[in-house]
Amino acid sequence: MTTSVRIGIDLGGTKIEGVALDIAGQVLARERVSTPRSYATTLDALTVLVHALEGRAGMHGGGASVGLGIPGTIVPETGRVKNANSTWLIGEALQADLESRLARPVRVENDANCFALSEASDGAGADGRVVFGVILGTGVGGGIVIDRQCLVGRNRIAGEWGHNPLPWPRAEEFEGPPCYCGQRGCIETWISGPGIAADHARRTGQQRTAADLMEAALAGDEGARQTRELMVDRAARSLATIVNVLDPDVIVLGGGVSNSPRLAEDIGARLGAWVFSDVVTTAVRRHVHGDASGVRGAAWLWPTPLTSESR
Repeated sequence: MTTSVRIGIDLGGTKIEGVALDIAGQVLARERVSTPRSYATTLDALTVLVHALEGRAGMHGGGASVGLGIPGTIVPETGRVKNANSTWLIGEALQADLESRLARPVRVENDANCFALSEASDGAGADGRVVFGVILGTGVGGGIVIDRQCLVGRNRIAGEWGHNPLPWPRAEEFEGPPCYCGQRGCIETWISGPGIAADHARRTGQQRTAADLMEAALAGDEGARQTRELMVDRAARSLATIVNVLDPDVIVLGGGVSNSPRLAEDIGARLGAWVFSDVVTTAVRRHVHGDASGVRGAAWLWPTPLTSESR
């Protein structure tokens, strides 16, 4: 028996979103619930959500494939969660426990990787073999997808470009702001939402949000325009190092900062000044699926339908 229904779950800090997709990626059902604040109740909520999505998708006997995106990762050696900002998940055998509840295999991946996989599967990077998915939001993260498979790396940190130093720093950028990771001048401290706002405040004394600054820049506010110009320059320098190492076909921008109009185009136009090549054809694009990318990517963790033999 083969089921063509894929269920994806995005386990966030405040909400859990689930979606059921058909074989073509069309949405059959969608559900959203608040995230409980303990491990046991989170596991209960995930189980109930999967069964509800199956019912709404017409699979009342169950059996859909299930993928789960989490704000952390599973340690292969122990099967337990690490690096999750939903701290009640840390140290728990989430994958094994959910598989036991659902009586089927469950694939679990970091939420940034799910974003990248979604956009590589049927989003802004669907025409590329190698896709780098970028998160520009409260933090700066990313994921690498090759032939529609997530590359997680030996230490399961592939794509964490936000905690490299800002490349080719100018005199006024050295040593850079302190980062929570313990280093200074990380890319995240410059081009994340809070990083953009902090840079503007240091230069102008004005306390403004990144969203306000990006919008005001396009409306002609000179101070905001300068801040946006600096952000574009720093993002282009930073992504040029990704191109030099990975040379992806497509870079897809996601996260709240990426919603600024023309940002992807402006960053893409600057790459050539920093990439080690006389011709740069890497496409830089804004996401297609937006906030739904994480949950859709979780569903696409099963690239082929789940069969009775694989359960």
